[in-house]
Amino acid sequence: MEENLAKTYTSNTKRIAKNTLMLYFRQILIMLVSLYTVRVVLNVLGTEDYGIYNVVAGVVTMFSFLSGAMATASQRFFSFEMGRGNTEGLKKTFSVTLTIYVILIALILVAAETLGLWFVSKKLVIPAERAGAAFWIYQAAVVSFAFTLITTPYMASIIAHENMNVYAYVSIVEAVLKLVLVFLLSVIRYDKLIVYGLLMLGVAVINTTLYRIYCKKHYEECRFKLVWDKAMFAEIFGYSGWNLFGAAVGVVKNQGINIILNQFFGPVVNAARAVATQVNGAITSFSSNFGTAVQPQIVKSYAADQKKECLNLVFKSSKFTYYLMYIFILPLILEMPYVLKLWLKNPPESAALFTILILIDAIITSISTPLMSLTQAVGKIKLYQSVVGGILILNLPISYITLKFGMSAASVMVVAIIVSVVATIARLLIIKKLIDFSIKDFCVKTISPVVIVSVLSSLVPFFVHSYLSDNFVGFVITVMLSVFCTCVCILFAGMTKGERVAVLSKIKNKIR
Repeated sequence: MEENLAKTYTSNTKRIAKNTLMLYFRQILIMLVSLYTVRVVLNVLGTEDYGIYNVVAGVVTMFSFLSGAMATASQRFFSFEMGRGNTEGLKKTFSVTLTIYVILIALILVAAETLGLWFVSKKLVIPAERAGAAFWIYQAAVVSFAFTLITTPYMASIIAHENMNVYAYVSIVEAVLKLVLVFLLSVIRYDKLIVYGLLMLGVAVINTTLYRIYCKKHYEECRFKLVWDKAMFAEIFGYSGWNLFGAAVGVVKNQGINIILNQFFGPVVNAARAVATQVNGAITSFSSNFGTAVQPQIVKSYAADQKKECLNLVFKSSKFTYYLMYIFILPLILEMPYVLKLWLKNPPESAALFTILILIDAIITSISTPLMSLTQAVGKIKLYQSVVGGILILNLPISYITLKFGMSAASVMVVAIIVSVVATIARLLIIKKLIDFSIKDFCVKTISPVVIVSVLSSLVPFFVHSYLSDNFVGFVITVMLSVFCTCVCILFAGMTKGERVAVLSKIKNKIR
């Protein structure tokens, strides 16, 4: 029995590694294209129009808490049914889920064209001469969001099946489309802000079509049949109810803060935060890709009653999620002003400080990602979402108060960092209450190694960087030294003996 479990664990580990590599390939491609397109779009649109686009599209994103909650529920139920080997249950779950998404799209369209449109027209700080353009990019963003939303059940099915290579293939198409978008934006002689919104809509439509075609062809459960199962509807909605609250809190933390900054400082500061968000998205995607690859295994191992393997996977994945982000974040923090100048030529004012602070907040949150997956696997999310969500939503009133007292725009990110630390502590206490979870083991196996690695790996790069010139040579030296020190510290201070032997053995085999 133990031998079979060991083989299963090894097989699952290899699958996670393979899927992570595929997602990394996908993300590197998207990141390179995104960094280039943001640079071009910022230069073509200008700082003010770029800020307008991000704050207006952000209003639509505020409705994403509905899709976010349902996406989490879909992935959980799909993975859980697969863990139990229930094919018929999987088919029914997909059909019920897709029906719920159609209902959600109808509700979101109504809300977006009433409350959302009123907010964009009456409350956002937008120059009068750009009001017409803001209206049309808002409409394009609403339709784009509807197409993205209907894709979610298909994406959840791909994740549950752990066929992460699909992301890589579709991402190649997406990257090509965005490069074409940049070219068209430069040559079309019309209001470029409106053109940008319409072209982004076109990309969303094509992506949705590709994912839907693939899933219908390869997964039997993705062939929709109208199913009215009252019990399953109630179960999914009940599970999603508290996820709705948690997802709404995430929107408040991100887009709500964006709107507050718009009210106090106008669209120029929105542009600075938009740049920070782009960098943050590119970096956090590497760790989130690892989380995406691990999540199905956490849910499936819990569903199969393999609790010990499940907790070991949570401890290891929390630690390595942090490492995957820290490798990128350390050199970025040291070289952020130069990186932004190299990337954007003329970055918005305060963009460097915004980016550094948002990355610190992100790396603190990253360590909790597998804990969230564990809570979803357990299924008892009422206490978790109410407490953690209640803590995170404090970002909005506290940020408003700090700005009202005359603090700088960057103060909202300091507030976010403090709140994230408190939320991480709360997550540990709640999970301990829900299942047999040892906070001491988590601190020893996860927190302690990441703290040691963070401190040791930063000493030499910080010291050397203080003596280097602010030029390309200094940038290259800082990046190479930071990555080298981080990798060495992870290998010898951040891994167990078994993990280190496995990694070194893998490296030797590749060399041979």
